This record gives sequence, structure tokens and C-alpha cells, in this order.
Amino acid sequence: MPRGSAPTRRVTIVDVARHAGVSTTAVSKVLRNAYGASPEMQTKVRAAIDELGYRPSASARGLRGQTYTIGVMLPDLRNPFFADILDGVNAQLGGTDYQVLIASACNDEPAEAHVTDAMIDRNMDGVILIAPLSSRQRLERIAHTVPTVVVGRHGNSPAYDTVADDDFTGAGLIVAHFAALGHRHIAHIEHLETDPVRLTEMPNAVRADGYRHAMHQHGLAGHIDIASTTYTQQGGYLGAKQLLERPVRPTAIFAGADIVAMGVLDALTEAGLSVPGDISVAGYDNTTFAAFGPISLTTVDQAGHQIGANAARLLLDRIADTDRAAVQVKLSPSLVTRRTSAAPPA
Repeated sequence: MPRGSAPTRRVTIVDVARHAGVSTTAVSKVLRNAYGASPEMQTKVRAAIDELGYRPSASARGLRGQTYTIGVMLPDLRNPFFADILDGVNAQLGGTDYQVLIASACNDEPAEAHVTDAMIDRNMDGVILIAPLSSRQRLERIAHTVPTVVVGRHGNSPAYDTVADDDFTGAGLIVAHFAALGHRHIAHIEHLETDPVRLTEMPNAVRADGYRHAMHQHGLAGHIDIASTTYTQQGGYLGAKQLLERPVRPTAIFAGADIVAMGVLDALTEAGLSVPGDISVAGYDNTTFAAFGPISLTTVDQAGHQIGANAARLLLDRIADTDRAAVQVKLSPSLVTRRTSAAPPA
């Protein structure tokens, strides 16, 4: 913009109405796809909108009760699995007027509270919370304020919808796979959960329970070996270092997530061990890099895209009918075997 010139004035709904030769009420009906807007009126108004470059004001929409924005809270931007969920959300919202706004809580409960409060303060029409750390009481308070879908948590509530993978079964798939290959010393790296209330709901805790149960089922209870760190690449690295220092070295490591498995692979390489020659490794999530040739990670596919699509569908349904009964969706995982798993060394 040339120095000294005034900023261009924002085009308003009044400008569109004058340009199209209709009333502001008619323009509002077209924008809302409301009943009573004839095809001829819609054509005139849409043409005026295109010619003037009109953009609806989100704040003005909020004053009228709808902003057409949906907030998505992520626990960690560095975990590529969450990108798969976002792809599913965006695909489901394609063709609608809704816009997704994303914020990360950095796996921190106070930060998560700050993010969700900010979404509510900005009058978002609904929120999708991915693996939130908040207590169920706080999640229900959020859901009583704004339509809410919780992803990854296994607890049910009449206040919000949930979408989750069957993490218990998924962990069993990994143990069964390793056991079938002949492994007995199968270790697991879990995300340390310190809140006893969340132990029954968080996916990391459910996967750890599934690991323990499967080890018992395969007669390997005496070989249960768990390193408790975090669901991060650094957590995988530290967890693998802990396991390698124990009296009996595992022949297979089940990392609780693909991002954790990346850290495991790094630690094993640093220790001069080969995968799967010395130690087999499996992750969980089937993220895009798991299929990358040089990595070729055995993992569990929990259909992140489908999780996101289901979450967005449920949220739109709840926005349209806030009084409907809560819905719980649980997806069935599948095992994807690749080159990081093989029979144990002789």
C-alpha cells in the first residue's frame, strides 16, 4: 500500500445488498442457506459477493450465535499421527462453511485448560479434544458450554461424544505377533500415567494393560518388562536405554507409539545393535513415516484419518442437535508387519 494512503474499507453485507439490488435480509438468507432464498436471488447475491470480494465477519457471526469455526486441541504438534487425524477432520468438513483452528497443549494440563478456555472465549461452534489430560469433570464442564468430541479417551459421558481405537486389542496384536515369531523377552515402553483416575481412560494406560494381559495369555507373565517414560521420541530413546541396562536384554520392544519407536531405533543404533537382527521393534499408529523404506516399521494401524472423520461428523451432529444422546465410536485396529520384526536371534 502506498505510504500515506488509507487502508481499504472492509466490504459489508450492506455493500453486497446494494450491489445485488436486494435487501440485507435477502443476503443474510443466502449466506445462511436459509429457506426463502430463490435460485435467482442466490445467483445475484453470489455474483455480488464474488465481484466485491466480500468475506463474512467471524465476530459478527459470533454475535448472531454461530462463527463456523471449530477448535482442535492437539497434545503435541511433533507427533505425526495427529496429522492423520486432522486430515480426516478436514476431509469431513470439506464442502461446509466450517474452518478448523488448531492449538497445541504441549502435553501439559494447565496449558490445555488455557487453550480450551481460549476456544470457548472466541465463541467457537464446537471443539475436538485429542487425548486431553483434563479430568472428566472439567471435560463435562467444557461440553456443557460448547459442543465437544473427545478423541482417544476411553471413558464415556452423557455430556460429550467420544472416538477411540481399541487400544487394549491393538497392544495384544503386537504381543501375539512377537510371540508367534518365537520371542519371549518382549518389553514395552509406556507413557507414565500418574493420575489414578485417568488410568482407566488414557490410551497409553490401556495399551499397557493390553500388553500385560497378552503376555499372561501367551504364558509370558514372568517376562513382563516395562520402561515408563513419555510418548515422545526422546521418551523412546530413554526407555530403550533403560531396557538395555537391565539384567536380561529384551529380544523385542513394543513401543507405545510410532514416535516412541523412532527413539528406540536411535538408541539401538547408538548401542551398535541391529533391527531386527538383535532386537525386533514395533510401534503403534501406522504413521506415514512407518512405511518409509529405510524405517519399514511394524506397527498397529488405528486409522487416524477415520478417527478424525468420525470426530468431525459427530461434532457437526452435536452442533445441529445439542440435546441428542452421547455417541461412543470405537474403531478396530489392525496389525501391519514390516521389516523391523523377525524371529529372535538364535
